[in-house]
This record gives sequence, structure tokens and C-alpha cells, in this order.
Amino acid sequence: MEEERLQKYMARCGVASRRKAEELIAGGSVKVNGIVVTELGTKIHPSIDVVTVDNKRITEENNFIYIKLYKPEGCVTTVKDQFGRKTVLDFIDINERIYPIGRLDYNTSGLLLLTNDGETANKLLHPKFHIFKTYLAEVEGQISDEAIIRLKNGVEIEDYKTAPAKVKIIRRTSYVSTVQISIYEGKNRQVRKMLDAVGHKVKSLKRISFGKIGLDGLKPGTWAYLKDEEINFLKNGQEG
Repeated sequence: MEEERLQKYMARCGVASRRKAEELIAGGSVKVNGIVVTELGTKIHPSIDVVTVDNKRITEENNFIYIKLYKPEGCVTTVKDQFGRKTVLDFIDINERIYPIGRLDYNTSGLLLLTNDGETANKLLHPKFHIFKTYLAEVEGQISDEAIIRLKNGVEIEDYKTAPAKVKIIRRTSYVSTVQISIYEGKNRQVRKMLDAVGHKVKSLKRISFGKIGLDGLKPGTWAYLKDEEINFLKNGQEG
């Protein structure tokens, strides 16, 4: 009988991505056969062991759900918020338990994907797959060609240098500029920090695509199930 790492099993059951599953294990929310497990290396026998999360038994999902939401500004990308702020799940009226793939910060709007397919979510969050996320950023001031070149080549942020980005100017005036920027990394507030690094504060930021998946006429606060071709991209697509 084949064993499986607990966090991988949790991801397959649609509880969370592997990364989030590890947080749940470390936080004492997970039991195996009634015993709290906090060791991340724990292995289980899926066919006989009973796994619970917050005292609710989990089982493998047979029907995965994939949703895209046009996240408005002023809400958090989380399942629930300790401060009572509006979350992205407040906009989606389904019974199934889903969770976001990655994050958009409180003041960033645009495309957010949600699912209960933990394995696919785990893959998409890994930068080795080079899936580009594209943003429209309105920044203060007239951005220079030199700044664009720096962004394309990667800039120093805190303790790391960003990977090369795809960047083009959409609009440029003396007071404000609009830039389209595509990155395949997903570090916290990365686009804002990149533009700060070249001397331009972000006034507004919107994600317009995740690989080949776009907003397709969605309005802020509205959502739709992914089409078959979009799901196929999530599962099999890989950009250069």
C-alpha cells in the first residue's frame, strides 16, 4: 500500500495548495486518525487513514472547480480575514470550498484565479513554469526609457534581483505614465516594488492576464467559470 505525504494528499483533496497545507499542519489544524500532526514530513495511507482539518474529514475531490474573478480594490485575497475586511470569496456565491491561486494585494485590482484543485494550484505558484502575469500600472511622473530598460533587465529589490520582465509604455505624460509589465515571479507586492526601485510610485495597479487567461469583459466584483481551453492551459500550458 503506497504512502503519500500529508500535505500532498491535502492538496489533492482540494483543501489548499501544498504551501498552505503545510501552514495548516504546522499550526495544529490537522489530525490523522484523531491525533494532531504537526510534522511536515508525515506520510499517510490515503485508503485507510482518516484525515481531518479543523475537525472536518477531508476526501479526494472528484469535481474540480476553476473560477476567475475580477477582484476590485479594497478587499483581501484570503478565505477569511481576522480584521473583518471584505474578502474575494464574498463575491463568489457557490457552495463548494475554493481558495485563491496566489494573491493580489488590498489595493490591487484585476484577474484572480480560484480553485479547489490543490495540485494545479501548487504548480502554477512555482516560478519555474514561467507563466507570465501581466499588469497595467499607472505611476506618478514621466517614466524614462532608461527606467523601462532597467525593469526589463531586472532590478534590485530588498535582498533579491527580479527576473527579466516584459515591459512597454502605454501612455506617457509629464505627470503620469501607464506601463504594461509582465512577470513570472510572484513575490509580495513585486510590481509596486519594481516601479518604486526605478523612482515611480504606483497610483493604481490592475492585473489583466494570467498566461493566456484574461478578464474577458468581466467587471469589478464579477466572476465566471473558466472555459475548457483555459482549464487546459492551467493544467498543461507552459509559456517561454
